[in-house]
Amino acid sequence: MDQLKPRPPNSSPLTPLTFLERAATIYADCPSVIYNNTCHTWSQTRTRCLKVASSIVSLLGIHTNHVVSVVAPNIPAMYELHFAVPMAGAVLNTINLRLDARTISVLLLHSESKLLFVDCQSKVLVLEALSLFPPKSDRPLLVLIEDDEFYTPLTSEFISTYEELVEKGDSSFNWIRPKSEFDPIALNYTSGTTSDPKGVVHSHRGIFIISWDSLITWTVPKQPVYLWTLPMFHANGWSYPWGMAAVGGTNICLRKFDARIIYDSIKKHSVTHICAAPVVLNMLSNSPDSTPLEHPVYIMTAGSPPPAAVLFRTESLGFVVTHGYGLTETGGLVISCTWKNHWNKLPATERARLKSRQGVRTTGMTEVDVVNPESGVSVKRDGSTLGEIVLKGACVMLGYLKDPEGTSKCMKDDGWFYTGDVAVMHPDGYLEIKDRSKDVIISGGENLSSVEVESVLYTHPAINEAAVVARPDEYWGETPCAFVSLNGKEKASEKDIIEFCRAKLPHYMVPKTLIIKEELPKTSTGKIQKFVLRDMAKSMGKSKTSRM
Repeated sequence: MDQLKPRPPNSSPLTPLTFLERAATIYADCPSVIYNNTCHTWSQTRTRCLKVASSIVSLLGIHTNHVVSVVAPNIPAMYELHFAVPMAGAVLNTINLRLDARTISVLLLHSESKLLFVDCQSKVLVLEALSLFPPKSDRPLLVLIEDDEFYTPLTSEFISTYEELVEKGDSSFNWIRPKSEFDPIALNYTSGTTSDPKGVVHSHRGIFIISWDSLITWTVPKQPVYLWTLPMFHANGWSYPWGMAAVGGTNICLRKFDARIIYDSIKKHSVTHICAAPVVLNMLSNSPDSTPLEHPVYIMTAGSPPPAAVLFRTESLGFVVTHGYGLTETGGLVISCTWKNHWNKLPATERARLKSRQGVRTTGMTEVDVVNPESGVSVKRDGSTLGEIVLKGACVMLGYLKDPEGTSKCMKDDGWFYTGDVAVMHPDGYLEIKDRSKDVIISGGENLSSVEVESVLYTHPAINEAAVVARPDEYWGETPCAFVSLNGKEKASEKDIIEFCRAKLPHYMVPKTLIIKEELPKTSTGKIQKFVLRDMAKSMGKSKTSRM
């Protein structure tokens, strides 16, 4: 046995780019991408990707491991660039188009981006970002992505349009395969919920595995109809741009959406699958346009712990929700609330409570645990002892770009990736997030989970959004401070809501301060910005709570 070693035939580098080749063979004449009046087949998509890749190399002079950035919504070009850029040997960097010019400027400089594809509606934003570059710094080449709906003139700052690259490209281009499966394929910046974005680098191997793993976890069949509500710039759409090619799916692209557009798209295209953050589930279940579905639509949700009340309302409309957990650093979902058949016999509210847990490791992960962050020892499986989620697996990032200290801080010598998320482990081996480590409220020495308080607030019929943070307190150190927005269906005052919480929570967990706002601040990917709310709570000064 010792003489058997890896050889070229059995050690070809894994890469998700091969999914496109296969899709173009099996599903050649089947729809791949639909956007407004545009419909491409898988054969056409492969050809377009090869042409763009060849143009990136031959016309624009991009070399292996150069960073190529994209500022665009969920449109066909954005989908194609997930293949075309790495086919050119480059590293794909999808930038959040909702960021401000200063932040985009910082990210472009940090990544040393050589080429930037710009959607027509982000042209002004990107040009402003580039104007903030230091005087003698290198700037990326610019390519404009046009849209028939929005006429945008091609100005001198741009060297080409996207469709010109398609037209001039070589359809027989021999795309550049990775020499090692650990070569970088994508650079994603974290969304900034902690106000400190980092550049996460993923390998071809990691993305290959997370793409397959995500399909298996969600039991996605061949040729699903997938509606793009999750931004592709958010952790590469949880790996599903590549995953949809693996199963020959139809990608329904949306430049923007609301509840009405989602419901209309489901009906028009017979949508079967959607990925969406809990904020979208809340929107769908609270919308006046919400009506029971004519056929089941499968939703994968992640991004923040979804309240059981929101899951219950969403599933009552006919959506079948799967709940998962992942980070930008894992490239997609690596923990899933895998459903057990006997749970179907439980009451709907209990099913929703179970489904709100994050769950167990996916098949592609090596190990997942909840540990004491000081000792590294696993916490008790009692559903109450808090610890930090740690991960091991092939899809964990290579590291943070130009940040060895930050990489070493979370990828430790004990072999674990430390996520910074606080959770408990239940007796059945399913874990449940309780907070980000920085969001735990310590009141009178007790660790208090803001997520638990939020889950109760979401059961109030008048509440649309809820977030709980710590407010300094003269006696207790910290007390819960709740920020909520109302849905307009019922009236409720601060006092009404606090009394509602008193009836459902231990006294020390009841918000001592409650603020009703028209809307809560969110990141560009829809997560509530707790660091902004924490600053607001601190600015109120210390509360003067009496002893309980």
